[in-house]
Amino acid sequence: MKTEKEMVELIKFNEEGYINEGEKAYARRGEIERLAEELAKKDYKNVYLLGIGGTEFSFEPFAYLANKKSRLDFIQLNAGTLTVAWPKHLNENSLVITSSISGTTLEAVEAVKILMKKNIDVVAFAPRDTALAETASKVIELELGENGGIEHVTMLLTFLIYGFLHFRGEFADYPKYSDQINNIFRELVDIRKAFERRADEIAQKTYNAPYTIFTGSGSLWGETMMFSMCFLEEMQWVRTRPCRADQFFHGTLELVEKGVPVFIIKSEDEYRSIDTRVENFCKKIQAEYYVIDPAEFSISGLDEQFRELVSHWIVCAMLSDRLSAYYERYTKHNMNYRRYYRQFEY
Repeated sequence: MKTEKEMVELIKFNEEGYINEGEKAYARRGEIERLAEELAKKDYKNVYLLGIGGTEFSFEPFAYLANKKSRLDFIQLNAGTLTVAWPKHLNENSLVITSSISGTTLEAVEAVKILMKKNIDVVAFAPRDTALAETASKVIELELGENGGIEHVTMLLTFLIYGFLHFRGEFADYPKYSDQINNIFRELVDIRKAFERRADEIAQKTYNAPYTIFTGSGSLWGETMMFSMCFLEEMQWVRTRPCRADQFFHGTLELVEKGVPVFIIKSEDEYRSIDTRVENFCKKIQAEYYVIDPAEFSISGLDEQFRELVSHWIVCAMLSDRLSAYYERYTKHNMNYRRYYRQFEY
C-alpha cells in the first residue's frame, strides 16, 4: 500500500480547520468511552442502529463490523419504517443508537418519540437544543464546526460502538485501535492529496453520463450508497444505479454499455473477491469502469488487523469529499442547492 505525498492544493477544503475539528473529536474519547462502559453494564439483548438516508448509510459499516465481533445482533433500522412497522425483537431490552447532524431529521425525531414512549433506551448524536437532543434518553452532543462532517461523527461513533464492545469483553484490542487512530485525520488529508488528481480526471469523464452504476459490498456498501444517493443524486442531480456487488450479476450487468460508467468500490474484507469479480467482468467486456480501492493507501502506525475498520473512512474521503468536489466543479451545480429536500412539507 502506497501513499503519494506531494504539494497538492485541495479544492474546497480547509486542511487546518479539518484537522482541528478532528482533534476536537478525538479529545472526546474519554467522555464517550465512559458512556460506553455504562451501557455495557446493562443486559441488552440487541442493538438497533436507527437512521435514514445518510445516517443510515453511515451506520452500515458499524453494523457489519460489530456483528462480526459481538454476541449481540446489531440491526440497522430505517427511521421512516419504524413509524409504520415494528421490528419483532425491538423492546425494553434493546439499545437504540441514532444520529442526526442537523438534529431535526423528521423521521428520526418521530421514531425516537415512539421509542421513548415504550421505555427503550436511545442514545442520540445530535447538536444541543435540537428536537432530537431534547427527545432521546441520552445525548452525545455534536459540536461540528464548518469543517466538521461525516468523518468526525465516525470518530465519535467509533468510541461509542467499539468501546461498548470492548467493555462487554468482545473487542479486547479496542484501546490499541483507538490509540492508533489518534492521527487519522492527518492521514486522511494525505490520502486526499494522493487522490486529488485522479478525482479530477474521473469527474471530468463521468459527470455528464446519462447514469452511472456503483457497486460495493461488505463494510463499504454504506459508503457506496452514501456517495451515489446522498452526494450525486441529492446534491448533484446525477442519476445513479447503486447495486451490491453480490447482486450485480443478476440484472445490473445487462445495463453496462458504452457511455455508462461503472464504479467498483473494493472492500478490504472477505467480500473483496466479489468486488474483483465485477472488476474482471468489466475488463472482459471492455466497459468504462473505475476502481476505488482503499487498499492503495496506507495509514501510518495502524496494525493490519484494523484495516477493515478504517476502509470506509478512506473511501469517504475519496468519494464523498474529493470526487464530489470535482463533480460540482464540472456540473456547475451548487451542492447546497435542493429543489425539494427540506424545501416544504411532504
